[in-house]
Amino acid sequence: MTQELCIEAKVTMETGGLPLELWRMILAYLHLPDLGRCSLVCRAWYELILSLDSTRWRQLCLGCTECRHPNWPNQPDVEPESWREAFKQHYLASKTWTKNALDLESSVCFSLFRRRRERRTLSVGPGHEFDSLGSALAMASLYDRIVLFPGVYEEQGEIILKVPVEIVGHGKLGKVTLLASIDQHCSTTRLCNLVFMPAWFSPIMYKTTSGHVQFDNCNFENGHIQVHGPGTCQVKFCTFKNTHVFLHNVPLCVLESCEFMGSENNSVTVEGHPSADKNWAYKYLLGLIRSSPSLLPTENSDFLMSLDLESRDQAWSPRTCDIVIEGSQSPTTPASSSPKPGSKASLQEAEVGSDGERVAQTPDSSDGGLSPSGEDEDEDQLTYRLSYQVQGPRPVLGGSFLGPPLPGASIQLPSCLVLNSLQQELQKDKEAMALASSVQGCLIRRCLFRDGKGGVFVCSYGRAKMEGNIFRNLTYAVRCIHNSKIVMLRNDIYRCRASGIFLRLEGGGLIAGNNIYHNAEAGVDIRKKSNPLILCNQIHHGLRSGIVVLGNGKGVIRNNQIFSNKEAGIYILYHGNPIVSGNHIFKGRAAGIAVNENGKGLITENVIRENQWGGVDIRRGGIPVLRSNLICFGYSDGVVVGEEGKGLIEGNTIYANKGCGVWMMSSSLPHVTSNHVSYNGLYGVAVFSQKDGSSEFPGGHGAQENFSEDGDAILWETELEKEDDPLRRPITIALVESNSINHNGASGLYVQSSEALHVITNVIHANGDRGITVAQSSQLTRVANNSISCNRQSGVKVEAQCKVELRGNGIYDNRGHGIITKGDSTVVIENDIIGNRGSGLQLLPRSDTKVMKNRIHSFRAYGIAVRGHTKALVQENIIFQGKTNKTIFQQISNNRDCIMQNNKFLVFKKKSDTWRLVNPPARPHLESSLRGPSAAHSGQKVTAMATRITARVEGGYHSNRSIFCTIL
Repeated sequence: MTQELCIEAKVTMETGGLPLELWRMILAYLHLPDLGRCSLVCRAWYELILSLDSTRWRQLCLGCTECRHPNWPNQPDVEPESWREAFKQHYLASKTWTKNALDLESSVCFSLFRRRRERRTLSVGPGHEFDSLGSALAMASLYDRIVLFPGVYEEQGEIILKVPVEIVGHGKLGKVTLLASIDQHCSTTRLCNLVFMPAWFSPIMYKTTSGHVQFDNCNFENGHIQVHGPGTCQVKFCTFKNTHVFLHNVPLCVLESCEFMGSENNSVTVEGHPSADKNWAYKYLLGLIRSSPSLLPTENSDFLMSLDLESRDQAWSPRTCDIVIEGSQSPTTPASSSPKPGSKASLQEAEVGSDGERVAQTPDSSDGGLSPSGEDEDEDQLTYRLSYQVQGPRPVLGGSFLGPPLPGASIQLPSCLVLNSLQQELQKDKEAMALASSVQGCLIRRCLFRDGKGGVFVCSYGRAKMEGNIFRNLTYAVRCIHNSKIVMLRNDIYRCRASGIFLRLEGGGLIAGNNIYHNAEAGVDIRKKSNPLILCNQIHHGLRSGIVVLGNGKGVIRNNQIFSNKEAGIYILYHGNPIVSGNHIFKGRAAGIAVNENGKGLITENVIRENQWGGVDIRRGGIPVLRSNLICFGYSDGVVVGEEGKGLIEGNTIYANKGCGVWMMSSSLPHVTSNHVSYNGLYGVAVFSQKDGSSEFPGGHGAQENFSEDGDAILWETELEKEDDPLRRPITIALVESNSINHNGASGLYVQSSEALHVITNVIHANGDRGITVAQSSQLTRVANNSISCNRQSGVKVEAQCKVELRGNGIYDNRGHGIITKGDSTVVIENDIIGNRGSGLQLLPRSDTKVMKNRIHSFRAYGIAVRGHTKALVQENIIFQGKTNKTIFQQISNNRDCIMQNNKFLVFKKKSDTWRLVNPPARPHLESSLRGPSAAHSGQKVTAMATRITARVEGGYHSNRSIFCTIL
C-alpha cells in the first residue's frame, strides 16, 4: 500500500496536483518505516519528509516510550534544533548493544554455516508466558527480547545474565518495578523502561565486569550500580535517586541526559586508570560519541575574553637638558638679608605656609608646555624663566587611560583587553585542545546533579569528562584526587554547600567554559600539588573566594571572568604557586587577588578592576610575581603589600583607584619596579609603619581563613615543599625603582616608615600634592636618580627627625619649592633643582642638612633659603639667579652653624656669558642605574632621561622679553 501511495504521489506532484501543505498533512499519519520509504522516492520527497520536523518527527520523538524530551533534564522546555536529528541519534544509540551480533555474523566461521534466526519476544507477567524474569531468562536465546508487563517483580536470588538479551518494561515508565541483583556475565545487554530497586539481600542492583550494558529510560532508587573494566556501559534518559554509580578501571562509559538526586554520598565515582584491555563495544561507543553533536565551542559561540598587554608603551620617554643662560658669574656671596615689607619678596612669602612650604594659587598648568610664567611681576623686574617643557610619562596600553577618568562615565576597556573566546584559546593552546577533544574513562554530558551530597568523584588515576551538565544544591560538584584527570566543558555549578570543584593530591585536567556561581566556598579549590588548566570560565557571586590555591597547589588560571565574589577573586596561600594570566577580575567585595601565608604565583596580564579592597593584596610572607597587569577603578588601593609581604611588582598599570596606587607596610620587602601609577585618589606609592585596622580585614584582605577539607584547621606547613624560583630576587630593603608615578591626588610618594627604603630611577610627575613626602624615616630613605617634576606643591619635603639622602635627582618645574627639609640628617648631593616656583632648596629651623655639588635655580625665589637656626653645610654648588632683584641665597638670621664653602653663584651681567649643564649632563642619569632582573623590562620602558634646556636673552639686561628655552 505504501509503495502504491509513493508512486501515485510522485505522479501527482509531477503533474502539479495537491499542494505541499496538504501532502504534509497526509504524511503526518505515516509510521517511521513508511517515512523512510517515502524519503527514498526522489529528491523532492526527501525534502518534503525533512520539512515535517516540527510536526511528525516531533510526534514520533515525544511518543517513543524508550526516550524522553531530547533536552531533558536540563532544558525540557527548549526544543532541539532538529527533532528528526534528535530522534535519529537516539535510535542509533539504542542499537549499540546489538553491534556485537553483527560482528559475529560477519565473521568467516559463521559465514560458512549461516542460518539466520529471528529474535523471539518473551512475555513476563500475570497471564503471560512467564511468571518471573528468572524463568524467562532460563529459556532465552541470543538477543531475545524479554517484555515485562506492569507489576512488581522481586527476585529472591541473584540473577546471572549468561546470554545477550534485551529486557524492556511495557507501558509508561514507572509501571514496571524490578527488585533484583543482576550480575552480567554475557557480552552485551540492554535494559529499558524499568524501575530498579535493590533486592533484600544486596544493595547492588546491577554489576558487570567485562561486558557492555545499556540502560535507556530507567529509574534507579536506593542502590548501587557497578561497572568494572574492561566492561563498558551506556546510560541515557535515566533517573538515579540516592543511587551510586561506581566505575572502576573502565575504558569508556557514557552517561547522557540523566538525572541524579538525593545522593547520600557521591552520585558517580570513577576510580582507577582506564583499562588497556577493551571489550568489543569500545570502538562503537567512541564512534557514537564522535558522531553526536559536539559541545565544543564554535568561533562565535560565547562572549569570553585576551588580555594582550604587548602593546604597552614605555613608562617614560627620554629628554635632554642643556641650560644656556646669558649672563656672568660673581665670585662674591650675595647678601643675606630679610625682604623689605611691601616688596614683591614679601608678597611671595605671604604665599608660604607656616612650615615654609609654598601653596600654589594659580590654575594647574603642570601638564602644560611651559613652566610658570610669572605674569604678576612688575615690568621692571626681569624673571629669568627657563620656559622648557618637562616631558612626563608616556601613556601605556596603546594610549588607553591617558587622561583622567571621567566622573560617572562607564568603564570602557580598549579592544586589546577584550577576552578571547574559548575556541580562540583552544586554537592557541594545542595541549588544551587535545584535552578538550579527548574521551577516556567516563563521559558525562547533559546530566543534572541536584539535591545531594556529592556529584562526581574521580580518584586513583581515574579519568572523566563532563560536558554541559548542571550541578546544583550539592555539598560539592566535582572532586578530583590522587593523580586523576578531569575535563569539564560548559557545565553550570551553583549553590554548592562547599567548593564547586575540588582538586587535591596531584589532580589535574582542563576546566573550561563553565559557569560557577553562588557557592558557599571557593568556586574552584586547588591544593596539594594539583595542577589543572582553568580556562575561560565565569566564576562569580561566590560566598567566599572565586578560586583558592593552597598547600603547594599549582595550576594555570587563564582568560577567566571572576567577579562579584564576597572574598578575594583568587586567593593564594600556603605555598600555592599558580600561573594567573589574562583574567578579568572585577567587582569583588574584597581584594581582586590575595596572596597570603607564603603564597607565590606568577600573576601577569590580568585586568583587575572595581574591587572593594586592594586590587592585589600581599601580606604575611606572600611572595608573588605581579607583572604587566591593569589594576584600575578600585574602591580602595591598587596594590597592598601588608605586613611581611614580599614579591616583585613589575610593569603594571595602576590607574584611577580611589585609594593609593601602591600601599606598603614598612615591615614588607617588595620590589616595586617599572609600574605606571597614575590618577589614583590618594598617594601614588605610600609606605607606612602601620595602617589602622590592618589586622582586621574582611576575607581576602588579610583575614585568617579556614581552608581545611572538613572544616578543621590543617597545618599545611608540615607538608610544604621548598622551591627555588629564579623570578624572585631576594632583597633586604624595600625597593621602589623605575616607576612612572603621575597625576595622583596626593603626593606621588609618601613615606612614614621605621625601616630603610630605596627610591631609585622613578619619574614622579604632576601629582596633586608634593612629588615625595618623607613624614617619618628613622632609618635611611635613599632617593636617587629620580625625575621629580610639575607637582602641585614642592618636589620633595622632608619632615623633622627623618634620615634622607637625595642624590642624582632632577627636580624640575614644581609649583612649590624644589626641596624643603626639616630633617635632622638630610643629605642633598649632586641634584639638579631647576625651574621650581618656590626656592630651589629651603632649609627650615632645627634641620641638619648637607647640600653638596647641586645645580640649583628658581624662577621667582631664592636658590637656597635658610629659615631660622639651621645646621647646614652648603658646599660646591652652582646656583643660578632667577629674578633680577632677587638674591640667590637668603639667610634670615646670622647663623654660624650654616657653613658656605666653594659655591658658584651665577648672575646676569652681559649677553655674551653662557653656561650649560655639562660635566655631568642633566640629571637624572638613568643609564647606569638600571640593574637586576628588571633591567630588560626597564630597557624597553625606561630610557635615559637627559633634558636639554636652551635659554637666550633676546634683549638687554632690563628687557621685558623673556628667555626662551626649548627641550630637544
